[in-house]
Amino acid sequence: MRTDRALVLGPGGHVGTAWMAGLAHGLRLHGTDLGEADLIVGTSAGAIVGTLLATGQDPGRLATAARRPAHRIEADPARMGQVFAVLGDRSLEPDEARRRVGRLALDSIDPQADEALIAGRAALIGADRWPERRLLITAVDATTGEPVVWDRDSGVPLVSAVAASSAFPGAAPPVAIDGRRYLDGALRSGTNADLAAGARTLVVVEPMAHLFPREPLNEQLAAVGADTVVTIGPDPASVRAFGSDPGDPAAWEPAYQAGLRQADEAVAQLRSTWRTATEAG
Repeated sequence: MRTDRALVLGPGGHVGTAWMAGLAHGLRLHGTDLGEADLIVGTSAGAIVGTLLATGQDPGRLATAARRPAHRIEADPARMGQVFAVLGDRSLEPDEARRRVGRLALDSIDPQADEALIAGRAALIGADRWPERRLLITAVDATTGEPVVWDRDSGVPLVSAVAASSAFPGAAPPVAIDGRRYLDGALRSGTNADLAAGARTLVVVEPMAHLFPREPLNEQLAAVGADTVVTIGPDPASVRAFGSDPGDPAAWEPAYQAGLRQADEAVAQLRSTWRTATEAG
């Protein structure tokens, strides 16, 4: 049985979370609710916003989330630089690269940072139970490098799944679940759009589209085989609002407002696509 409408939300750090929330809220104000998707695939920042949408919440509640930094985690720029060096080494097979990144992440575990990450993600998503709507959340096993995909039948707590999916080494600690630790789902394959295979209509929101080559996503989109595909990335004004540090809390509200504004431009095409899919169903 094919999925009518699938929504894929990609990684993007603090600014990507805020921008996607603003975009989704703006589209909702225009009558296009991305939360009506039959399938939502969330990775990292996309896991946060995807959970909000899948649980029926208004993403507008994140408009000023950065004003409440009760659970701040200090980033480790040096560790993050090591991670990107590994990921940029084209001589490594993807599995080996993920294992090496995992070793870097596991090299320093701070229980207080673990607690702060879980508490912070819980505050952002505002939910502790998996929704009935189909939601897939991606992560990577820090020890084996193997990707995992969780849903409501996985037995993994929703908050832990979201926290693990958004635990990029150097920015957040790997998350402990059932005796193992897990990393950011973006390490699997960026947006993980291939998990929407079989969808008739596919909408991909990719906050970091301006930073990475298009070819990997194009390959994933081809594998999905959707009749209609819409991809949305930040426009130049949104990129400027992001600034140079995707983890900068000061950029949260400018990024949110940029997404809200960009919804005005995206709404015509997307609304038509979403309504067409609804009528076809």
